[in-house]
Amino acid sequence: MWQDGIEEFLERGLITPARMRVVDRNAVALGVSEIQLMESAGGSLADCALREHPTRVLVLCGRGNNGGDGMVAARHLQEGVSTDVCYVDNASRTPSCEHQLQVLTHCRVELHPMKCRDDVVQVRRLFENADIIIDALLGTGASGSPLEPVASCVETANASRARIIAADIPTPGMRVDRICAFHRPKVGGSAVVDIGIPLEAECCVGPGELTLLPKPREDAHKGDGGEVLVIGGGPYQGAPYLAGLGALRAGADIVRIASPVFEPVPDLIYEPIGARKIGMEHTDQLIALIEKADVVVCGNGLGPDSHNVVCAIAPHCTKAVFDADALRLPLPVAQGETIYTPHAGEFARITGVTVDHSPIMRARAAKEAMLPGTVLLKGQTDVITDGDRVRFNRTGSPSMTVGGTGDVLAGVAGALLCHVPAFEAACIAAYVNGRAGMLVEKERGPGMLASDLVDRIPAELFGDGGF
Repeated sequence: MWQDGIEEFLERGLITPARMRVVDRNAVALGVSEIQLMESAGGSLADCALREHPTRVLVLCGRGNNGGDGMVAARHLQEGVSTDVCYVDNASRTPSCEHQLQVLTHCRVELHPMKCRDDVVQVRRLFENADIIIDALLGTGASGSPLEPVASCVETANASRARIIAADIPTPGMRVDRICAFHRPKVGGSAVVDIGIPLEAECCVGPGELTLLPKPREDAHKGDGGEVLVIGGGPYQGAPYLAGLGALRAGADIVRIASPVFEPVPDLIYEPIGARKIGMEHTDQLIALIEKADVVVCGNGLGPDSHNVVCAIAPHCTKAVFDADALRLPLPVAQGETIYTPHAGEFARITGVTVDHSPIMRARAAKEAMLPGTVLLKGQTDVITDGDRVRFNRTGSPSMTVGGTGDVLAGVAGALLCHVPAFEAACIAAYVNGRAGMLVEKERGPGMLASDLVDRIPAELFGDGGF
């Protein structure tokens, strides 16, 4: 199995709420339902409470999935432990939380809805008499100071003699004696429990990564989606235009093509280079265009004779994606974030390392190369690394060996780099480009054109993709 050894690339230590949302969404896409995750988390939370040998437990539940975890814990505690549940009575409960609340109505558990501070005051005795209070009020998605009735719950719990166990992460302001963290710790001092998330949910790119994309502002103006400059063409005239269309379909507002060759694509702005190939005499012209761009995509169709130009202009790029003929030594480096998108042959050209077909071995090679940016090593299974983190992308199709699909990928990565960091941009670009290829193959079979990918990008990037 290709996954043998994948645990080598698992990240350790604290995980951010945003990253945990990615992992949760990927786990669901792999077939582990949200309810299954909740059941596992709640069962572990109950076990944590039972180790304290309580007689009376009070579970405080919010309206999100963290509250659902607490409700599952209450259900597991009903046998042998007097259990009360105070829950935020709000119509905006998540579906999974609502499901768990309905199940609790059939259990030997006392339910106490809370809408305001007075509701908390009326059940103060439950706080005073509890041996254990489980804090399942606010999860990783919470921000700011708690509002009522949560604020009164925090105040009353802090004044009680009970030991407090937090589900995954403490509610802001809540004193805690123990934190039961699900999958990985979100704050220091947590006791971690395994809730059955597959390794691939964390090591492989999936639809969860799409949650990292910022939502477009309602008051957005032209240019807010990013401006991308593609530098390429000459020997291979179509490549920069495929990259440009990929960037447009991935959300860039303005895409300029600096190339010796004109292609009649009205959506792209052509910046003519008056020669058969790009040379050092065009450096000043290119630098002026670079200063207008948020991201530069360079190398598509450029040919081997213009590398001195690439090296000269690279330091002027705030952010850049270097692809194809730009992947030569000396390796160009942008002043800010850089993405390199080599296939196996190009990787060998810039590192001297020949990689085999094993994803694990390829990942080791890419990570150990320690290139000065994020590497998207293309293959049957793509490998993305920034020298520290590693992700695998398994989307794609054998039909994508046709020329030009990598140019589209570079353009998509360039557009995404306008809005998210390089590592995340490379991960999302690989996933989405591969998904688009899978869709084209399903619709048309063999004989794919690289241009076929372009129109499928938006649905996969801004829709609700899966593995």
